[in-house]
Amino acid sequence: MSDSKSVKKSEPQSKMIKYISWIATVTAILMYVSYIPQIGNNLAGDKGSPIQPLVAAINCTLWVVYGFFKNPRDWPLVLANFPGIIFGLITFLTAL
Repeated sequence: MSDSKSVKKSEPQSKMIKYISWIATVTAILMYVSYIPQIGNNLAGDKGSPIQPLVAAINCTLWVVYGFFKNPRDWPLVLANFPGIIFGLITFLTAL
C-alpha cells in the first residue's frame, strides 16, 4: 500500500524537477548570453578580465561532456552549458 502512495507522490515531484531543470537551462543560457555586452566593450577597447570567461568556458565544457556521455543523456545540462563554451571563449578571446 505504501508503495503505490510513493509512486503517486513521486510523479508530481518528478514533473516539478523536470520543469526546474528546463527553467535552470533557460536561465543558464541567459547568463552566458549576457556576455554579449562585455564582448562589445572588449571590441570597443574597454577590455574586461579574460580570466572569468575562460574559467566559465572550461567549466561549461566539462558539464557538456558529462551531460552528453551520461546514461541517459542529460539534455538540459548539455543545452544549458553549451552557450557558455561559445560565449565564454569569445569573451576571453576579445578580452586579450
